[in-house]
Amino acid sequence: MRITGDKGLHLFVRKDVQTDILKKTGLSKSLSAFSLTTMGVGAIVGAGIFITPGIIAAKFAGPSAWLSFVLAAVVCSFAALCYSEFSSTIPLAGSAYTYVYSVFGEFIAWILGWALVSEYLFSVSAVAASWSAYFQNLLAGFNIYLPEGLRAAIGTTGQPHAFFDLPAFIIIMIISGLLIEGVRESAKVNSIMVIIKILVILLFIGVGAFFVKPANFTPMMPFGFNGVVSGAAVAFYAYIGFDAVSTAAEEVKNPQKNVPIGIIGSLLIATILYIALSVVLVGIVKYSKLSVADPVAYSLHFIHQNWVAGIISLGAVIGMTTVLIVFLYGGTRLVFAISRDGLLPPVLSKLSLRSHSPKANTWIFGILGSVFACIIPIDKITELVNIGTLFAFAMVSIGIVFLRRDPKFKNLDTAFKVPFYPYLPILSFILCVGLMLQLKPFTWIAFTIWLIIGLIIYASYGFHHSKIRNALNSQTTGLK
Repeated sequence: MRITGDKGLHLFVRKDVQTDILKKTGLSKSLSAFSLTTMGVGAIVGAGIFITPGIIAAKFAGPSAWLSFVLAAVVCSFAALCYSEFSSTIPLAGSAYTYVYSVFGEFIAWILGWALVSEYLFSVSAVAASWSAYFQNLLAGFNIYLPEGLRAAIGTTGQPHAFFDLPAFIIIMIISGLLIEGVRESAKVNSIMVIIKILVILLFIGVGAFFVKPANFTPMMPFGFNGVVSGAAVAFYAYIGFDAVSTAAEEVKNPQKNVPIGIIGSLLIATILYIALSVVLVGIVKYSKLSVADPVAYSLHFIHQNWVAGIISLGAVIGMTTVLIVFLYGGTRLVFAISRDGLLPPVLSKLSLRSHSPKANTWIFGILGSVFACIIPIDKITELVNIGTLFAFAMVSIGIVFLRRDPKFKNLDTAFKVPFYPYLPILSFILCVGLMLQLKPFTWIAFTIWLIIGLIIYASYGFHHSKIRNALNSQTTGLK
């Protein structure tokens, strides 16, 4: 691969989004602002809300855990505002991949798109493994137990005889089948589950509020403000998911207006829920006692509200189901966009005539996600999620600067613009890169290996089958 003077062979050839926006893609436009907001809430408010507040309180921030969530929300909101402007200007499937393709060109877009594939794929796998553990705990309450070999992936801590995670495999296959039936049906199921999940969280807040002891809030910052900041770094990852909303842009009735509403609205709702739950949680139980796997259920047992604890466990299962729906959906739409551009085989962008959804794409993505979930321990498959997400956030943030300066985008309708330009996008970029540099060396090594695999695929297939490059080559040949 070499950069030449011929723009048809240029690695950084850019997508003509004005033409794509006017095309009929075949995807059904059936999503509203409410559907997008519940999709975002479904992705953000998952198992994390039942786990991370306790960890942050016990190890980092103490009773000021809620402040860690506020700081994390501020950082995420910067990236969310940048996503909102891009989605408002370029309402196409593919999220950050499509935005970067139009601003920085194909090669950078492929790297980012491949990184995002890892985010969605490994997120599906990790959440499915967690879903399996919670679901089996729920079954245990009825004295129902799976055979030891089918309870988890081989090498999972505490499961010495396990070799295959059957519940994780089944739930991913069920959700894949649901998504193939069409986005409207999937959105309805997701909306119902999100509403149930929020009601369960509100139940905890409502019941727990009567058992709050003011003495548990002292000292407010036992680890100092640095502890609050460290807690914010952990809390940041609890917000991952709002970017999945922008992958649905081509299936939204009024994308320029509704996608920004979905992104910002879901982040705002999630922040309020995280803050309220954190305050009640540390008010019920002394923060030092919350370093457990299920702090919310633990706190309810502590105040002898066991009936609520059972409902919370059910809510956790439902919560993770909505996360699976959104991440599996987002991943398939990302692969659809990359395939449509010719960088992946065309079968991945072929739509079902009945449901107008990418059938083969969904099954393949689901099967890969289930394989990772079923045979690889959860602590291994979660490593790639964070770095791929932060890389996308960083590129989208700095991309706003180039978007505003590029004259070819000035004629596009933009319903939302990032405030305090260019300072806010640049600050968002710096914060995201800073968080990336805090990740473990193993994560960087794994991420590098993943990118090398992606570059091999691009060099052997994507570069030669790129529809944009081939079209430019044809134009150049015709002019000679």
